[in-house]
Amino acid sequence: MSYHFLLDIALILISTKLFGLVTRRFQMPQVVGALLAGLLLGPACLGWLQATDFLTQIAELGVIVIMFTAGIGTDLAELKQTGKSGMLVAVCGVLVPLVAGAGLMALFNRGEFAHPGNVLLQNVFVGVVLTATSVSITVETLKEIGKLSTKVGNTILAAALIDDILGLVCLTIVTSLAGADVNIWIVLLKIVGFFVFAAVVAFGYNHLMRWYEQRVQERNLRRFPIAAFVLCLLMAFAAEELFGVADIIGAFAAGVIVASTPKAGYIESKFSPLSYLLLTPVFFASIGIKVELPGMDGMVLLFAVLLAVVAILAKLVGCGLGAKLCGFHTRQCVQVGFGMACRGEVALIVANKGMAMGLMSPLLFGPVIIMVVCCAVLTPVLLKAAFKGEEKYAGFEQSDLVDQYERKEQLDMVQERLLQAEEKRKNARQ
Repeated sequence: MSYHFLLDIALILISTKLFGLVTRRFQMPQVVGALLAGLLLGPACLGWLQATDFLTQIAELGVIVIMFTAGIGTDLAELKQTGKSGMLVAVCGVLVPLVAGAGLMALFNRGEFAHPGNVLLQNVFVGVVLTATSVSITVETLKEIGKLSTKVGNTILAAALIDDILGLVCLTIVTSLAGADVNIWIVLLKIVGFFVFAAVVAFGYNHLMRWYEQRVQERNLRRFPIAAFVLCLLMAFAAEELFGVADIIGAFAAGVIVASTPKAGYIESKFSPLSYLLLTPVFFASIGIKVELPGMDGMVLLFAVLLAVVAILAKLVGCGLGAKLCGFHTRQCVQVGFGMACRGEVALIVANKGMAMGLMSPLLFGPVIIMVVCCAVLTPVLLKAAFKGEEKYAGFEQSDLVDQYERKEQLDMVQERLLQAEEKRKNARQ
């Protein structure tokens, strides 16, 4: 038995942390640093790390946990209260990038870009990669310029939550159609069946948790995260094996189910160390490891540049159009569009899933990562430019969504201080 995997994990953890700290100093998400670490240590540069079955399986578990925690953080009640503004911005912000990405891929899907399989689904899948929005950078930028609690800020937060869900629905449909000898009606029936199954599981899980709260006197809180993780794994398995739906959809659905239980906050806090310490770094580093930059010739680099441009413009046009239909002024439409332009972990997760299912050529992984990094770097710059000249805190209006982000930030700070205090106590004992 080889123990080289221990060295691989150690290299991934230390490199992703160091690069994450560097990118954070430049006000970029730490996920960019993790990607750069994978690129540097992988075959694209130094070649110290190679994609192995073990790393691939750990990365798959990592993406399941990421989507599970994303589901826990989704507030369905808040989504219902956002009204037509968040929904219209989200719908337009999904449809326009979907069409634009598919159109761009259709222009390039020949020669070295050609990949075995259904060409139409491959084209549409590139559009699916562009649908999801990552608002972590946007939130930090809006807070910095005092615009998070404005009408524009509230709309961006609500639309981002909705368009991630719509993007996952698109992913479900496209990946389901990717099977051999597919009947569209059977695919749609399976998708509907999965959501019915998820609703039944939600009903049963919620009632079980309520019964446990009421009947069991000596409750062990550690059982709640264990039960939630079991639900996550079972839902992911059932989605992939029984309904032909991507496992990350099952994990996300499990997270949404857990989010409606009283112990959701406690459960999420217990998953953070698991994700932070091992699974998330391995997942994002593994994506960088899979990239082969030497294969990126002039045409691939051209595609990467155009993909980044289309990614930003499609959100600007789509989300801006949705905002315009809701009565926003032109400048506000631009602000909403740039605020929704950032891409992040969801785009990488979708791309990784597509490559595993043969919907995307490995040649396109580099361009997708370049697109994510470009969007992460340019979004704060464009957003600040769009708000330039406006009075700070103009149009301030508090919302539950902003409260949710602020509470989560405060909870993270408290947890970090508790961990530091515990570390100091341990050092003192030693």
